Amino acid sequence: MRAGRAALLAVGLLSLTAARPPMRYQPDPSSVFAAELAFNRLAREKGQWTAFRETAAEDAIMFVPQRVLAKQWLKGRADPPRPAAWTPSTIYVSCDGTLAASTGNWTQPDGTTGYFTTLWRRDKKGQWKWIAAHEDRLAAPRMTSDFLMGKVASCKPRQRGAQGIPPPADDSLTWSADAAADGSRRVTVRMWNGSGYDMVIDDRVAAPGQ
Repeated sequence: MRAGRAALLAVGLLSLTAARPPMRYQPDPSSVFAAELAFNRLAREKGQWTAFRETAAEDAIMFVPQRVLAKQWLKGRADPPRPAAWTPSTIYVSCDGTLAASTGNWTQPDGTTGYFTTLWRRDKKGQWKWIAAHEDRLAAPRMTSDFLMGKVASCKPRQRGAQGIPPPADDSLTWSADAAADGSRRVTVRMWNGSGYDMVIDDRVAAPGQ
C-alpha cells in the first residue's frame, strides 16, 4: 500500500515538473552590466583569456580578425601580463530578457584604445554567457554618455495588417556577424520598437592594413 502511494506521489511530482512553464526573466540591463563588471574583475584577477574562456557559451564566436569558435581559439592560450579594461556605455536587452548586446570602449595598459560589442545570452541556469565578442582599435575613444544607458526592446506584437515583419517569440533583439576572408567584418544589432526594427549597432571593420 505504501509502495503504491509512493509511486503515485512520484508520478504526481513528475507531472508537476513536466508542466512547469519555462523560467521567465526581467529584461534588466543592470544584470548585463553586472556580468560585464564580473568579467572585468575576472580578467584582472585571473587573466584576460581566462576570463573569456570562463564566461563564453559553448557556441561563442570571436574575431581574430577572422571569425573563429571562441572555445577552440582560446584553449590553452596564455594570458597577457595585464588585461585590457572594457567600459560598457549602452546595453540593449530583448523583451524576454534572454538576449542582450553591450557596447562601449576598451583601453589597453599601454593606452591603446578602441570599442567593443559583446552579445550575451542566458544559459539554462539563467546566467549570462557571451556568444559573440567583437572589437576594433581606434585613434581616440568613441564619444559616449557620462551615464550607462540601458534600453529594452518592445514587447508589443505586430498589429494585424501592419507592414513589416513581426518579431517571433522572442526575436525582439536580433544580431548578425558577417565576416570576409580578408578579415573585414560587419556586426549589427536590431531592436524591435513595436512596429519595426531599429538598427541600434552597426559596426564595420575594414580588412587589416586598409
